[in-house]
Amino acid sequence: MSKQELPIIDAGVDVSGPACCAPLVCEPLSDSEAVELAPLFKAIADPVRLRLLSLIACHEGGEACVCDLTGAFDLTPPTISHHLKVLRQAGLIDSERRGTWVYYWINPGVLARMSALIGPASAALAGTA
Repeated sequence: MSKQELPIIDAGVDVSGPACCAPLVCEPLSDSEAVELAPLFKAIADPVRLRLLSLIACHEGGEACVCDLTGAFDLTPPTISHHLKVLRQAGLIDSERRGTWVYYWINPGVLARMSALIGPASAALAGTA
């Protein structure tokens, strides 16, 4: 028997009902948007960087001195600086040197864009529960 002549096996699945896939409820990312956003998600995919982002966001006034961040980790200051550099290069945070110390703050526009990307899916799922 050739591939074209294989018998059809009835697996007991009702194919007369609705399609197996749910319809799209929002516009999916384009290739260029995915390329643009992937580095942002990659930057926060590291547990240390995710915690750094959280620590900065939780500081009073919305900014944190690097001296306040290094004590929260069992890592060397150069390692913390590397992780902060990755977050800054991704555009998730910004910084300013003030005397001896560098102060960091969250870039709210970038986080809002990331949140909007995953927001509709979570809202749609919450409505189905």
